[in-house]
Amino acid sequence: MTAYDVDVLAIGAGPANLALAVAVEESGAVDLAENTLLLEQHPDIKWQRNLLLPWARSQVSFLKDLVTLRNPRSRFSFLNFLHEQRRLDDFVNLATFNPYRWELSAYQQWVADSLEQVRVRYDARVERVEPRRSMGGRITGWTITLAGGDRIVCRDLVFGTGRDAHIPGVFAGLPADRVIHSTQYCTRVAALDPERPIRPVIIGGAQSAAEMFMAVHTDLPHSTPTMVVRSIGLQNYQTSKFVNELFYPSFVDEFYYCDAETRRRILDEVHLTNYAGLAPPFLDELYGLLYQQKMLGQQRSRILPMTEVVAAHRDDTELKLTLRDLRSGDVSQLGCDVVLLGTGYSPQMPALVRGLAESAGLTEVTVSRRYRLEMAENTWGAVYLQGVNEATHGIADTLISVLAHRSQDIVDDLLDRRSEAHDRTMLEVRSA
Repeated sequence: MTAYDVDVLAIGAGPANLALAVAVEESGAVDLAENTLLLEQHPDIKWQRNLLLPWARSQVSFLKDLVTLRNPRSRFSFLNFLHEQRRLDDFVNLATFNPYRWELSAYQQWVADSLEQVRVRYDARVERVEPRRSMGGRITGWTITLAGGDRIVCRDLVFGTGRDAHIPGVFAGLPADRVIHSTQYCTRVAALDPERPIRPVIIGGAQSAAEMFMAVHTDLPHSTPTMVVRSIGLQNYQTSKFVNELFYPSFVDEFYYCDAETRRRILDEVHLTNYAGLAPPFLDELYGLLYQQKMLGQQRSRILPMTEVVAAHRDDTELKLTLRDLRSGDVSQLGCDVVLLGTGYSPQMPALVRGLAESAGLTEVTVSRRYRLEMAENTWGAVYLQGVNEATHGIADTLISVLAHRSQDIVDDLLDRRSEAHDRTMLEVRSA
């Protein structure tokens, strides 16, 4: 078992914490950068690891990369990545703002490899986070225990792991090997026999569900997929340029300082900008797939709209889903071999964050404008939460749109707290 100290520890080496790592390096605070460590539980960095489908594209402009909106001259930009990889001409020739997902994933690994001061540790899965306290009970930092027993002590902690996967309760009784959440898709589907005539049922009507529905046609070429959707039909994301202004980093201030009821109303209004919708080009492609099947008399797939699963169990040979038609109320049975869940993420704070809050004696999890967990004023060690603050910082908080500016907010807070601590120390010295 190994133990060592760092100043700032960031859990997760996804886009949120990579943007933070870049901001730390570009802040000029060398001591802070050299004592910042990112932990990644996998052996490498992949963006949306289990939905890295070869044809899947980002729905967000490449200009909203890890740095450009904060520092357009940064060497860590997506365009510089393309330039260094000698792929810029080819990308420009695509004439698109929406790169393939695998290309943005490769960009993020390149950023991690290009860091000169901040370190990244791979194969480091966090099992436990506990506060460290002074003799007087003041929280002075955090102790992180990794799988394998290594322990890391830090002053400040940053969570960038995203939310936990949402598994609807109706599927809780099914065998785990027959239920695949979108966060597991590529790995788990690769383990299925592609020669078998598998009957997958895809649950959900948003982008991840639709991508799995499309992907199984290739990944399981003899399958007969069914997609179950509660809504009247698959629909576009809201893409109005007026509504998209809510994804400006500047809107975070406007949203944060609204009262709680106004925030809830805004989130309800903009729900379809990020949830329960599909990117318009992909929606057209999916409709075209079903159109071809129908017109060529090769109906292999189907979508059941206005339908919900009210029960699920396994009998001797198959899974049985009980479906209810939301128009007529009729109930029917659907047999299948595997259930693919495009059901998104839990609205709760991640389990690791809830556990940390409980150990720190907090009754609720709230964050400041600069994403710092609200704790007692005399707390020395801080916690920052990225990507889980939609209720206070707006719908863009879970997306890459605000990464660059959010990382600057956190770095500013880190540096301001260190400056304040230095000033207090100097005052105490002078007073002695």
